[in-house]
Amino acid sequence: MSQQSRIEWTDATWNPVRGCTKISPGCKHCYAETFAERWRGVSGHPYEQGFDLKLVPHKLLDPLTWARPRRIFVNSMSDLFHEGVGERYVAAVLEIMRLADWHVYQVLTKRAARMRRIIASQHPDLARHRHIWLGVSVENRNYGLPRIDELRRTPAAVRFLSVEPLLEDLGELDLRGIDWVIVGGESGPGARPMRRSWVVSIRRQCRAAGVPFFFKQWGGVQKKKQGRQLDGRTYDELPRIARLTPPPISLRQRRLDEAESVVRMVA
Repeated sequence: MSQQSRIEWTDATWNPVRGCTKISPGCKHCYAETFAERWRGVSGHPYEQGFDLKLVPHKLLDPLTWARPRRIFVNSMSDLFHEGVGERYVAAVLEIMRLADWHVYQVLTKRAARMRRIIASQHPDLARHRHIWLGVSVENRNYGLPRIDELRRTPAAVRFLSVEPLLEDLGELDLRGIDWVIVGGESGPGARPMRRSWVVSIRRQCRAAGVPFFFKQWGGVQKKKQGRQLDGRTYDELPRIARLTPPPISLRQRRLDEAESVVRMVA
């Protein structure tokens, strides 16, 4: 887990899974793969296996060790609903989120159909937990829009869209049941361009639907130069939730003890 994150819409990252595989155009210039592959073959480094999929059970307990509430991006270096992550391990990750309920968890996937199947059949109670947010990536019409329909059918208290990298005009979106929209352009070498009109269209639709709109970046090869202002201002809107407070140390310790049994089941 990283106690600080440079990702604008989160506070920290937690990676009980590492590595992934490409499944759609949004994956073409994956920042996580680029980072991980730098360390392939470096003995002892967390990414000595590069971006190969790997479960990391010893990271499961991390959220319970943080007293200060944070927004936590779950598996920023992977996808919790990757086909190689067994359902028992997914259940363990979700259970840790339930136990460490003073944090907000932002779970993002491109495998929306698998997420829906697992959550709807095995974890429908997730809809009662407002601190667990489920989201899908939406990079274009062909791959992205069907994910929104799958997300809408997934039990969740808060549902969000990560429209990044935005690769084309998405047209009219169905934002029913969606609680938050993030928009951003691709960054780094080979970054594909994003047009202002595409962003403005999504902002307009969010306004009409009453959905918070977060503009992450314009992107580009040198994203800092492009910045993240849209029409002279930044958009950092978030879903409204009650202020979270950590439980007393004694209760946190009991939950940590309970979580250790969860880890032993999947280690």
